[in-house]
Amino acid sequence: VQLQASGGGLVQAGGSLRLSCAASGRTLSRYVLGWFRQAPGKEREFVSAITWSDGRIHYADPVKGRFTISRDNAKNTMYLQINYLKPEDTAVYYCAASTSQYYSLRNYERVENYNYWGQGTQVTVSS
Repeated sequence: VQLQASGGGLVQAGGSLRLSCAASGRTLSRYVLGWFRQAPGKEREFVSAITWSDGRIHYADPVKGRFTISRDNAKNTMYLQINYLKPEDTAVYYCAASTSQYYSLRNYERVENYNYWGQGTQVTVSS
């Protein structure tokens, strides 16, 4: 499966962005898709994940309440709505797809559980 992330940009603190991740090449019904981010000099960290088949969702604690993950099955596209952006949200945001089958979505917090990665989209938040 190929993943194409888009929607990043330069935004003032307090603003909003919607990131998109377009998937192609495979039907996604058995996949879990996730968003990660990587700030300069830091490790890639989990943001959120969604099961494509039934839409179960999991968020990292730091983003709960401001980030919303969703999917559009017809468009094979996943979204990440980010509200009340903070300078510490500045990072490259990556989407990823996993074929692993775990009931607990906490398992999808781990980078190594994903098989496919998109190229990333830069989000920069100015103060």
